[in-house]
Amino acid sequence: MDKTVLKKLLVTIGVFLFFYFIPPDLGRIAPALSEAVLMMQDYARHHVLLCLVPAFFIAGAISVFVKSDSIVKYLGAGAAIYVAYSVSAVSGFIIAVCSCTILPLFAGIYYRGAGLGPATVFLYSGPAINIMAITMTARVLGMEIGIVRTVLAVSFSVIIGLCMAFIFRHDDKDRIEGMEIQQSDEEGIGIWRIVILIGSMIGFLIFANFGSTGTNEGLAYTIYSIKWYPAVFFALASVLSALLFFKKEMLREWLSSTLDFALKIIPLLFLGVLAAGFLLGRPGHEALIPSQWIEGLLGGNSFATNLFAAVAGGMMYFATLTEVPIIQGLLGAGMGKGPALTLLLAGPAVSLPAIFVLAGILKWKKTLTYIALVIIFSACAGFLYGVIF
Repeated sequence: MDKTVLKKLLVTIGVFLFFYFIPPDLGRIAPALSEAVLMMQDYARHHVLLCLVPAFFIAGAISVFVKSDSIVKYLGAGAAIYVAYSVSAVSGFIIAVCSCTILPLFAGIYYRGAGLGPATVFLYSGPAINIMAITMTARVLGMEIGIVRTVLAVSFSVIIGLCMAFIFRHDDKDRIEGMEIQQSDEEGIGIWRIVILIGSMIGFLIFANFGSTGTNEGLAYTIYSIKWYPAVFFALASVLSALLFFKKEMLREWLSSTLDFALKIIPLLFLGVLAAGFLLGRPGHEALIPSQWIEGLLGGNSFATNLFAAVAGGMMYFATLTEVPIIQGLLGAGMGKGPALTLLLAGPAVSLPAIFVLAGILKWKKTLTYIALVIIFSACAGFLYGVIF
């Protein structure tokens, strides 16, 4: 029997058996299914058009317009460590995105020749240490935990990147050498054109998704109140620079690359969002795993408690900046300060949807290693913070 036919037959049989044996009284499964659908709806309404779509276009632009030689020079495995890791950390610090929106950007530089280490720094730093998240943490949870989060998140992004680069140094060397051979004859494009186009798209991504800090004062509120003016400006600049600076053939290639990224990432991402909604639900709503279990297991400051907080944070999906009010509520429910820091370090950087997509980009061995490093470092930091403070 043909393999394709066999797969279809097995899927059909599996679906039949699922509906045949499903009990009439679904119990907690019914609200969990509802939460999965509602979380998917929330993600589609609030994160796809303004976050994910621009990220796909930026990733597509990087893959088409940016020479691989440039990526390899500054972010490749052979680049100077202080250059590669500094550029990656600063880039992630500026772009305020969630663990899912960072994925197309990560894929863009990784497929273009960035070393696994610097690309991992960018992957972690984007959602974990962006400037808005740090500011909001200090304002809502206190200056002490805000400073500690900043220092540790920056440090962990570099340390985890170095660990990934060392563990998979041979695989990464072979990957980049193969890419250099395949792309050595690519045509160069004026750097100023690329900077204007990609910079304009990043500007739109930043301002269009600039979130409210919950207060009506300060610089952040001022930027939030006028954010659509710069967002529209950068959107127009993106369109005009694309039409004026690049030939139709390159624009078609750019759209093709953008579509390719979307088709690779979106199905896995949506599957992960549905799974996260089914298991954990939206903030403040019940799903398959009762929220009381999580709140009860986050009290105190044992290493096991912090390890659970890291694993739970790695499963949850935190939209940009939402980790702060969620953790504020958990602290009010009795969560210890150590597990709170652990969640701040692990939660924004990893999520169940992101895990599915990362496995498609890096394969499971590298993905699970990255997740393990995030969980272990976050749990250890939270435990020590709880002991000291």
